[in-house]
Amino acid sequence: MALTPTQRKHLEARLLEERTRVADALARYNRTNRETLQREPGDRAAVHVNESDQGTEAADEEVDDLNAAREATQLAEIDAALERLYKRPDEYGRCERSGKPIPFERLDLVPWARTCD
Repeated sequence: MALTPTQRKHLEARLLEERTRVADALARYNRTNRETLQREPGDRAAVHVNESDQGTEAADEEVDDLNAAREATQLAEIDAALERLYKRPDEYGRCERSGKPIPFERLDLVPWARTCD
């Protein structure tokens, strides 16, 4: 079943809402990274008390990097979905594998979904 105009409008709003959320998360990550890189060598925040603190900080930074990569991928998916919605509306909401409509409930949860599953 094709999406109604009301459903399309709702999904457009969801995509834009998710895009803002992801872009804000990436901006926070970038700000934090810049602040970390700009620390002065003698800055107390940059001084580690012991090796376990260094290990914890390195692990935290790795998790942050992985999350930022995931968010960047998600942002690209959202942008691609918005492009489909605006430029090729007949493709938005259709499963790339089967060509069948993606259920509205799935699109409401993941508005950038490209497949039915």
